[in-house]
Amino acid sequence: MEITDLINLNSIVPDLKASSKKQALQELAGYAENIIPVTHHDILDVLLERERLGTTGVGHGVAIPHGKFPNLDRPYGIFARLEHPIDFDSLDDQPVDLVFLLLVPETAGADHLKALAKVSRTLRDKDICEKLRGSEGGDAIYAILTSLAQTSHAA
Repeated sequence: MEITDLINLNSIVPDLKASSKKQALQELAGYAENIIPVTHHDILDVLLERERLGTTGVGHGVAIPHGKFPNLDRPYGIFARLEHPIDFDSLDDQPVDLVFLLLVPETAGADHLKALAKVSRTLRDKDICEKLRGSEGGDAIYAILTSLAQTSHAA
């Protein structure tokens, strides 16, 4: 599974405005309802329930909130760069400014884990995160994320 299997240009949010974790999840749920056949309210409920199990703030300014939904045919992603870093209850207590929302079918099983692993590996790379933080606009962010797939296919 590649990042290009999860996102497209319309699923990049280059300047998400949020002052809290809950607000960030609400905003992302609003974007997500335009991409998947699930309501904003239901998406938010699933994301908040997942956060109650344990934070998805993985450290180094990155969060990977995720949830499972019955009506999906494949995994979907939304990448957001926050306008200002926020407290996300991260494992390293650092504020978050890069968020990759992952929405997967309820029956995804191994695909869910593959998608989560791919996103996690990508956003653990400090160079990639620096480029994402320094890029101008959604097109540049998308190019950074998708160039990884082209590079890995060439190797």
